[in-house]
Amino acid sequence: MGELEDAVMTRVWKWNRPVTVREVLEDLQQERSIAYTTVMTVLDNLHQKGWVRREAEGRAYRYEAVSTRAAYAAALMNDAWSQSDNPAAALVAFFGMMSEEQRQALRDAVRIVQGPEEATEQENPGSPPGDGGR
Repeated sequence: MGELEDAVMTRVWKWNRPVTVREVLEDLQQERSIAYTTVMTVLDNLHQKGWVRREAEGRAYRYEAVSTRAAYAAALMNDAWSQSDNPAAALVAFFGMMSEEQRQALRDAVRIVQGPEEATEQENPGSPPGDGGR
């Protein structure tokens, strides 16, 4: 996604409702000079790429995100990781770039995906199953 597409999608995701070209334009114009037709083209491109769906409202469209920003970020990470010739090394390098807050968010996410018992057993591999790692 290009810089302008990202700026448009940021607003669509933030507002979390169907938006018009005019609404996006007016918000973008607070930061930069941009034409209505440019925003319309960007939203049309995002529609063609499958990032937004649109519904006719009179002579215009209302655009709505197809997925969340989190899903977009996950798809980017998955795409980058899948292109690596050494996925384990790529993950180690990625983890090395993370802040402590990001590493904690990762640990929390792993617990959510695995469930609390499985995550505890992996953190304390010598513990008998079902004892909560004590």
